[in-house]
Amino acid sequence: MHQKSAIIVGAGVGGLTAGLRLLAAGWDVTILERAALPGGKLRTVNFGDGPRIDAGPTVFTMRWIFDRLFAEFDETIDDHLTLHQAEVLARHGWQDGSRLDLFADREKSADAIAAFAGGDEAKGYLNFCDESESIFKLLKDPFMARPAPSVGNLITAFGLSPLQAMRKMQPFNTMWRGISKHFQDPRLRQLFGRYATYCGSSPYLAPATLMLVAHVEQDGVWYLDGGMYALIEALVKLIEAHGGIIRCDANVSRINTTTGRASGVTLENGEELQSDIVIMNGDTNAVASGLFGRSLRSAVKPTKPDMRSLSAMTWMMEAEVSGFPLVRHNVFFSDQYDREFDDIFNQGRLPTEPTVYICAQDRDDVGDVSGSERLFFIVNAPANGGAGHFSEDDLQRCEERTFRVLENCGATVRPLPEKSVRFGPDDFSDLFPGTGGAIYGPASHGWQASLKRPGCRSKVPGLYFAGGSTHPGPGVPMAALSGLMAAECAEADT
Repeated sequence: MHQKSAIIVGAGVGGLTAGLRLLAAGWDVTILERAALPGGKLRTVNFGDGPRIDAGPTVFTMRWIFDRLFAEFDETIDDHLTLHQAEVLARHGWQDGSRLDLFADREKSADAIAAFAGGDEAKGYLNFCDESESIFKLLKDPFMARPAPSVGNLITAFGLSPLQAMRKMQPFNTMWRGISKHFQDPRLRQLFGRYATYCGSSPYLAPATLMLVAHVEQDGVWYLDGGMYALIEALVKLIEAHGGIIRCDANVSRINTTTGRASGVTLENGEELQSDIVIMNGDTNAVASGLFGRSLRSAVKPTKPDMRSLSAMTWMMEAEVSGFPLVRHNVFFSDQYDREFDDIFNQGRLPTEPTVYICAQDRDDVGDVSGSERLFFIVNAPANGGAGHFSEDDLQRCEERTFRVLENCGATVRPLPEKSVRFGPDDFSDLFPGTGGAIYGPASHGWQASLKRPGCRSKVPGLYFAGGSTHPGPGVPMAALSGLMAAECAEADT
């Protein structure tokens, strides 16, 4: 009996989960990765022989997806990883000196908000939690876990009238307006509006539906011993233990077709590999741009430049920090939040005053650190990278503005000499071809954006898509879901 075979292009989270699902179904699986190591956007850097620093996603949520994946092999995620559930979700700072922690315990968060901004705001927070949970539960099965959801399918699955369904999902309301009905304090609007950036979007343009992201964090955030890259190592180990092959430094130059069906790939060195199906785990715009062969350009709609999500300016460093008690996840807010998104999405420039996220990777809920520590900084940026779009002066000004915001919030950061590296939109554009530096695929702007995101099936039989540019969206758990759905569709179609 013929053993079905799959080639997966890209060893990011979506590619690895797709590979595992197919291995569990008895397929022969080969995963090809152009970089020297698997992981995709889950990257690391290190300085000499020092400990690695996560340089991609830093928040582990929706653990249930990975629990189900490991269960297919009669194992548990705890057999491979050591996880600790966070009590403090994040610490937030403003330039007026105010600070606020959000907790896994929502009543504790409500108490903190009451002390921070008053009892009415605490009540608004609890109502916001209820609404974000309701949206999440409404969309979890009929939307997130379906390969190609539609409005009609959603309404049928809900068992609601179209009007009731739309009222609950709030697709025609912006996230900013949806949040503003719960909070009057502008600082809290900033804090909860920031969840739109988890999808690479502006809270002023994204639908209120994305308030569900707040519930994803409220439902559980975990720290992983060894950092987020430990997840990649665990998935790789499981794949190889069950006969899957992962080849790094294997750059795919073409996805081949035979009689109109995907039939394998050609590597940059001329090597040809055949398979029954191909799963492309990368930005779909790389295919639409012809980077895997001109004949495949019509396999998926292109992502126009004005549809791209956020890029980022990032810094990975070892540094000493004083003046602000960091926890694992920290956010320092700009004073003019609307201007930040106008700069990025309307003006196409690095923000005049950025909001700054810091992942302090040697800390936990109360993690005191003496001396230097590993830090990862993220600042939102426009996805118009490539061909040296941003000058060194542009990048240096952004860096100065970033550290000025930190200083204004009370945090003094002193990087160690020779232990800091910067990464910007041009670098992301080079690392992830076809993206222009966008790191979340298309932006989730407008009520139809999520429904227009490419699904796992392409217009070419035998070619499937996975990754953050596809449905159900960006982020580690969503990319994992996309990989599982791509594999399940391939099984159903062959």
